[in-house]
Amino acid sequence: MKIAILGAGNLGLSIAKGLIVNNAFTTLFLSKRKIDDIKDYEEYSKVSITSDNLEAVKNSDILIFAVQPTQLEGILEEIKDVLTDKHVLISTVTGFKIPRIEAIVGEDQFIIRSMPNTAIAVGKSMTCLCSNKKGEKRIAIAEAIFNRLGSSIIIPENKMQAATVICASGVAFWMRLIRATTQGAVQLGFDAKEAQELSMQTCLGAASLLIESGKHPEEEIDKVTTPRGCTIEGLNEMEHNGLSSSLIQGIQASFKKINSISDQ
Repeated sequence: MKIAILGAGNLGLSIAKGLIVNNAFTTLFLSKRKIDDIKDYEEYSKVSITSDNLEAVKNSDILIFAVQPTQLEGILEEIKDVLTDKHVLISTVTGFKIPRIEAIVGEDQFIIRSMPNTAIAVGKSMTCLCSNKKGEKRIAIAEAIFNRLGSSIIIPENKMQAATVICASGVAFWMRLIRATTQGAVQLGFDAKEAQELSMQTCLGAASLLIESGKHPEEEIDKVTTPRGCTIEGLNEMEHNGLSSSLIQGIQASFKKINSISDQ
């Protein structure tokens, strides 16, 4: 695959690292206005860096846009005249919907939206994908790319805002839960480093159990809750203080906010 990443910032470079580690390209172009801080990437075989978006587009078939929402329209206007029927456009830009992209480059392009999260930096992103009608023929390419950087799922575009809350904002939600359990462990006598290690690994183990078994969380909860035991005592106290309802309300608040931003 001849890939160009337009916008070699934090997200763009995380994608690039995943592609490089997995040797998942024939050629890779990294485009950025100021290229001094990505010069090191020239050391990798078949990787080129440039400040010229047109050069990157002309030498690539798959275009991954990893820029700010305010920058994407200008870049699309800049490159639209050199797009061919072979190009696949993959946008990682939050809130920039497919009809808006089509209005600039045309409906006859393969257009895919992706919503990765920051865990892409360690190859553990949950990435949501959607496409225009024509893009359905090439969405398997996006799946192949993002499955090398974690997991992916295809959803309708009208669920992308909700997916952003669950998967992108969700990383912060889980971080806060890990922090809270870390603080609890410190209060029980562990030092801060030990406490965080216990919390992180237990969180990883819980998620891995569900991924490997395919079971509902309550099935695994039942395995560790015994009559009059400490686990059910703790769970009930958390629920009395609104653990589940607080999480659900927080998710709803984030969803309301992201919709208000996109409407502006």
